[in-house]
Amino acid sequence: MTFAEVVNIVDGQVLGGRSGLHKTLQRFVIGAMKMEAMMRYVEPGNLLIVGNRYQVHRLALEAGAAVLITGGFGTNEEIIQYANEQSLPIITTSYDTFTVASMINRAIYDQLIKKEIVIVEDILIPLNETYFLTTDNMVERWHQLNAKTSHSRYPVVNHEMQVQGMVAAKDILSMKESTPVEKVMTKEPITVHATMSLASAAHVMVWEGIELLPVVDDEARLVGVISRQDVLKALQMAQRQPHVGDTLDDVVTRQVEEAPTGTVYDYVCHLTPQMTNPIGMISYGVLSTLITEVGSRLLRRHKRGDVVVENLSLYFLKPVQIESKIEMKGKILEVSRKSGKVDVELYSSDELVGKGLMTAQLLER
Repeated sequence: MTFAEVVNIVDGQVLGGRSGLHKTLQRFVIGAMKMEAMMRYVEPGNLLIVGNRYQVHRLALEAGAAVLITGGFGTNEEIIQYANEQSLPIITTSYDTFTVASMINRAIYDQLIKKEIVIVEDILIPLNETYFLTTDNMVERWHQLNAKTSHSRYPVVNHEMQVQGMVAAKDILSMKESTPVEKVMTKEPITVHATMSLASAAHVMVWEGIELLPVVDDEARLVGVISRQDVLKALQMAQRQPHVGDTLDDVVTRQVEEAPTGTVYDYVCHLTPQMTNPIGMISYGVLSTLITEVGSRLLRRHKRGDVVVENLSLYFLKPVQIESKIEMKGKILEVSRKSGKVDVELYSSDELVGKGLMTAQLLER
């Protein structure tokens, strides 16, 4: 996170050191103690959050740290001049210290979660390692690339590197080598952008039965390709990595546990305050997450691999109050090599409170 991002987060105003806004924030320190004790914690790259204590502002800048002044206070011209000389931002905000610290901490936490989400750019084969055909090539060129790489699918681009089509082995069967590629290619192929999440790309590839996807920029120019095999490997690796930040789904699914043996239920969950709506009843989104989690776990019992939810229907719902125990059981209606369907029921005090139907794609590992 840069100091410029901090300015946006806290609705701040830059008093000095604007040329240092691009610098990266290493950590922030709250100046809520005596000056001598405070400065022991301040290091280069830090952001010191403090009130209208001019001497502290100066010492922080001398230590190589930026300064965020809370409460709408400012500082004197001498310190602003020094901040300009050192290219260290000095920022003011109308928020109090506690609110500012919470806002920055939340932003850092969100960035950690974003970093854990694998996107297409993380695994794409770049353009300089990608084999492709051009619209003026003949089928003979496909055979040459196939002999060299053993690949059977290639994107087709025009002279501006914009993707025009895809050519696979089935497209050139019984075709003469002198046949133009443009006549046999599949036109207007599905493409993805480098910023798309890998989970979305996997969904497209499985749903459409695609083995290779061209990756394009905003002008539809080819920047690389991703293969189905690489996508599935990356998703499996991502699931095995430790998570730093918790999403809302993490908060909910962490409450789901195996039901005690001897009961008719598969899983149990305790409804915490975070999982309720403003009137103290279970949130509709939480209910959807619980049904998804139970359905996914049951499918994984029958078939190893990754589960991508395709459709979720809630067709029965009753209020469940805060701090209740929810007991869940599911029934697999059908499961095949590529898909599964599960009916999930939720109970509270042995009374049916929710019922849903989940269908999902099954990605083999």
